[in-house]
Amino acid sequence: MANKYDGLARIIIQNVGGKSNVISLTHCVTRLRFKLKDENKANTEILKKTDGIVTVMKSGGQYQVVIGNHVPDVFEVVNKIGGFSSLENENNDSKEKMNFGSSLIDIISGIFAPTLGVLAATGMIKGILALLVYFNVLSSDGGTYQLLYTVSDGFFHYLPIMLGYSAAKKFKVNLFTGLALGGALMYMDDVLKLASMTPIATYFAGTDFVQNVYAKFLGIPILLPASGYASSVIPIILAVWMASKIEKMWKKIVPDVVKTFLVPMLTLAIATPLTFLIIGPIASLLTSVITVATNGIYNFSPIIAGVFLGALWQVLVIFGLHWGVVPIAMVNLSTLGYDPILSLIFAASFAQTAVVLAIIFKTKDKKLKSIAIPAFISGIFGVTEPAIYGVTLPKKKPFFISCIAAAIGGAIIGGLKINGYIIGGLGVFGIPSYINDKTNDITGMLWMLFALAISMIIAFILTMITYKDDKEDELKDEDKTVGVTKGIIASPLKGDIKELSEVNDEAFSNSALGKGVAIIPSEGKLISPADGVLKTIFPTGHAVGIKTDFGAEILIHIGMDTVKLDGKYFTKKIKQGEHVKKGQVLIEFDLEALKREGYSMITPIIITNSSEYLDLIYETNKKIDFGENLITLL
Repeated sequence: MANKYDGLARIIIQNVGGKSNVISLTHCVTRLRFKLKDENKANTEILKKTDGIVTVMKSGGQYQVVIGNHVPDVFEVVNKIGGFSSLENENNDSKEKMNFGSSLIDIISGIFAPTLGVLAATGMIKGILALLVYFNVLSSDGGTYQLLYTVSDGFFHYLPIMLGYSAAKKFKVNLFTGLALGGALMYMDDVLKLASMTPIATYFAGTDFVQNVYAKFLGIPILLPASGYASSVIPIILAVWMASKIEKMWKKIVPDVVKTFLVPMLTLAIATPLTFLIIGPIASLLTSVITVATNGIYNFSPIIAGVFLGALWQVLVIFGLHWGVVPIAMVNLSTLGYDPILSLIFAASFAQTAVVLAIIFKTKDKKLKSIAIPAFISGIFGVTEPAIYGVTLPKKKPFFISCIAAAIGGAIIGGLKINGYIIGGLGVFGIPSYINDKTNDITGMLWMLFALAISMIIAFILTMITYKDDKEDELKDEDKTVGVTKGIIASPLKGDIKELSEVNDEAFSNSALGKGVAIIPSEGKLISPADGVLKTIFPTGHAVGIKTDFGAEILIHIGMDTVKLDGKYFTKKIKQGEHVKKGQVLIEFDLEALKREGYSMITPIIITNSSEYLDLIYETNKKIDFGENLITLL
């Protein structure tokens, strides 16, 4: 049974350059994150115009297709159709050159992105439990509370094991080696701390960098940070990175017949002592430095920090640079038990949502309103990409207003010194994150609601005062006159005209790419339907994109799934970028051979910018010859 995202998935795969152009595919909360061999092979403009895609971004060495909050479902279908699950290993030698900053963001996002959904989910459970205790619905001593608390706190407590898995995938080392190193950190941590052993030595006593010695390895002290390794982030990432280098070495040396068990054994035998003797202590000191530095800046002026982070947060999200802040928050939570940094940006998504709400009230543009309403709903739940890319950023001023309101919200949050106690959900689901889960005190949450309200009110009022529809958003007087012809599309094929709904591909049949018709050809020749520029001709010859001289943008896709033939039976008669004349032959194809191969030859003719026209006039269920009038644009 076809999935409702099958059509969208095929369009995405086709327009990122096909499976052969994909090195790997992952996803985060709203985006498909491709690594492509050659980004020039991707049809970015086509993807941007595809219904179901918010926009396309290139950042951090990744080709990011922004989908929205249903990205996991789209990812599953794209992965299934494209078979990308094992591509990262298959393309291990195809490494993209990135600068240090891009590489760091790529590593951080690759390691943390897979964990954030469940991390947020368990955090939300913890926040709800705190609320239930505060309102005396549950007792913190009761079995119901204790059972649910095990999962809400357990995931974060054993975070090194979780990150050991995702880091192993990122660094291409045996997944269970990563898990084993994470387990070793937690075992050492829990055994020593639960046994209440007394340290035999202490280093850096009286500072933020305290490390205790509980035992020795071959006479070398084993340093353990005072806070332990529970919930830590940096030690396991560095340990797995080191293990990946060690494993690579052993794979070259160990005979194939014993690699299965001998390589992991030798890797762990070296990596584990190095983790506890070198990596762990150094990473713990680095963690302490990050904690002291970030909180030093915060304590210097929480208000300035709030203005700065609040104003810039959405810009960081656009470029994918927000991943650099997430580990800092995790470090604070693991060492301090709370985090003040991510709190400062919490108002940003609410400010963005309030701006969109104001635009919904103000705009007379039906198309903009149809985009803004679902973007507002997504924004309430913290997914703001549809709002940013679809509404505020193209209009510029509303986006700046959202940044200003977020900065004011950040200043209030910083001034009130509101801390987050968990990595919770997005949007309204993140509000319980500001309940102190140790004391069940909800004061921080109440002050956060106050800050959010101020930020949203400012964003809404400023937008209501300043927003006006652009002139190009309003139809000109002559465009409002029914019956004014804006262009005529001639038939590029000879055959039978059919409704677009008869095409067995949802991306075409539901007009996701635009309105139009379909033709079942009776002759293997495709001609230009108007004078214009051939903007796109696929290497396989099965599809073309034309921008006519009068502004219509036309997509013609010969047959269904014919891209699989890789150009077989298709002969291109013109090159991309050339100006074509109405009636000029663009492609010849062996119609009978294609039918014998079992391909449906129904051919969609789509006006991809049909939303710019009042209506499309055409007839269906009739025969048509080359060059006869097919579609009239009003």
